[in-house]
Amino acid sequence: MEATLRVRMSAHDAHYGGNLVDGARVMGLFGDVATELLIRHDGDEGLFVAYDSVVFKAPVFAGDFLEVRGRITRVGNTSRAMTFQAWKVIAADPTPEQPSRARVLPEPILVAEASGTCVVPKQFQRGPGSGHEAAGSGTAESGEHKRG
Repeated sequence: MEATLRVRMSAHDAHYGGNLVDGARVMGLFGDVATELLIRHDGDEGLFVAYDSVVFKAPVFAGDFLEVRGRITRVGNTSRAMTFQAWKVIAADPTPEQPSRARVLPEPILVAEASGTCVVPKQFQRGPGSGHEAAGSGTAESGEHKRG
């Protein structure tokens, strides 16, 4: 199972001089993709337990567009192993005369990749093979979703 997000990095995302975006912002996008994968697979947002590895390969700047991809690579009883990649598909290319200039990259640039593990407690799984309905949210009795 795979999921993809495409997001523009804004000036608000820039954390360092030169409009450089913090790597933590990219990791947050990996978390968003993981959440979508868990919802599609299990009908629940689950919890991100740990990253096994994170590698930043190229800088990201305000104005860049990233395509963030994730894939479930292994399904355990409650754990879901995942891999992630973030690709720059549009690069900010400002000049003093044209500060809003940008360019579509002929080939996407891999800016980060990671792997990690998420969990969905058995009682919250409503996806394939769980024996529960995939539609709806919360519990049938109370309409609430509680973790205990």
